Amino acid sequence: MRIRVIQWATGAVGRFALRGVLSRPWLELAGVLVHDRAKVGWDAGELVGLPPAGVACTTDRDRVLAMEADCVLHMPLPSSYFGPDHAADLETICALLASGKNVITTTGFVYPKTHGAAVVERIETACARGGTTLHGTGVNPGFMSDFLPLALTGLSNRVDHVYVRESSDFRGHPSRRVVVDLVGFTRPEKDYIASVRPYRTFQRSIFAESVQLVADALGVRLDEIEEQDEYELSTEEYEIVAGRVRKGTVCASRWVFSGLVRERPFMTVEVVYKADATRVRRWPDPGFSIHIEGVPQMTVRVDEVSHGLAAAAAHAVNAIPSVCAAEPGIRTLLDLPLATARGAVRLA
Repeated sequence: MRIRVIQWATGAVGRFALRGVLSRPWLELAGVLVHDRAKVGWDAGELVGLPPAGVACTTDRDRVLAMEADCVLHMPLPSSYFGPDHAADLETICALLASGKNVITTTGFVYPKTHGAAVVERIETACARGGTTLHGTGVNPGFMSDFLPLALTGLSNRVDHVYVRESSDFRGHPSRRVVVDLVGFTRPEKDYIASVRPYRTFQRSIFAESVQLVADALGVRLDEIEEQDEYELSTEEYEIVAGRVRKGTVCASRWVFSGLVRERPFMTVEVVYKADATRVRRWPDPGFSIHIEGVPQMTVRVDEVSHGLAAAAAHAVNAIPSVCAAEPGIRTLLDLPLATARGAVRLA
């Protein structure tokens, strides 16, 4: 029997997820919610360049909530930064869970405990009502800064410090709302400084989840999670897919999140964003690096993830069977079997 799936939002990540659902023979698309009225009525397959799927896109949330489905891939832009209601994602997720649908989200919730007991209780109540499961996932957080470091510590006799670095190149990112409105590239310095305070809150909320998850999994009690950030201004003018980077505007930023124990870092996540890595020399080149200090010392590098959006979407799609089979409640990556790309292999 195929698993019936709803795609909630079809932005940069959502479109990749929708392609993934339509290409997996063990999944059946039940519905698609869009936020852009220009997409209403489009066939879901044709929307992403595939043959017709027989499912029309809609903006009707009540209709989607009433649909029969096993799982919802919840992938809107995060309400904690976009929109007036910062709790909208939590409200939507709880409504979906209570309606009897499992939810996989890329808006955070990798480790809801980080947000306090009230948030956990609300989610668990919705899960109990619907007999459903919530799982938050992605690439970073959701894999590189939590799953992979924890997997490496399985080889450790002693762990002194966990260090994770992501460096991302945004020159090909298609979403102006993400590159300009969220990350802040192409903005004049004054505008960026004005916007960085709410963005700092958003960044801390998602990366603190990974830091706290790893610490709890390893039995370490953190005293606090510290955040630092800085930015770089462009010395030239050039084009990226999301717009024009003018001289003197923000073209890169660096964020560091440290989980401290007795004022010393136990886990550090460094996140570097570049508008165009070929033009920004400061800070490391694109890729991921994980270093476990202890016995033994270990370093793993991923020199390139050619399309991080596709990876984030695939990680969510591949988790569907495990999430649907899980016991009701919040399920982190620690609670689920390893998600594999079943049905995605293409052999010549």
